[in-house]
Amino acid sequence: MGLHPETLSRILGRLEQEGIVEKGHGGYKVTSKINEFSRLRPTCGDESHVPLLQTFLPSDTSVQQLMSDLRGRWFGLLRWLGHSEGGEGVTLKWITEDGGIQVDANISERALTIGAKFLHDKDLNMALKASYQLIAYIGKLCSGSRLMRRVAYLGGSDLHLMPA
Repeated sequence: MGLHPETLSRILGRLEQEGIVEKGHGGYKVTSKINEFSRLRPTCGDESHVPLLQTFLPSDTSVQQLMSDLRGRWFGLLRWLGHSEGGEGVTLKWITEDGGIQVDANISERALTIGAKFLHDKDLNMALKASYQLIAYIGKLCSGSRLMRRVAYLGGSDLHLMPA
């Protein structure tokens, strides 16, 4: 956002006092009071959303664990912005270092869709590079043994653990 951390902290404190945001375990969350303000201020018509990548998640991937591992992460060109939950799944959001592109990862059922919103100039190459960095990170998480479920079975007197 280009703000000094102390300035951002004061702004968040004021928003929290006014009941617009509330601080929780996973960070700040916008309250329903924001609806009063969103009706007063029209949304920016310059924002354009472009779908970039779409894939399915492996069936042995824990979606909850994946979302937990992605929340709050900064990597490559991307800085964590926040997340939202709706009828179409969970959307995790990052913004590029220069603040020009918001990259969204929507997880719905077993599908993953990555898209970009251009907040300034429409730099498709930068958006694609950021989306590939995100999908590479997700790929590492999905192929890691932490996200795989383990099952146990008894074979004689030994206990064996195997991937499900």
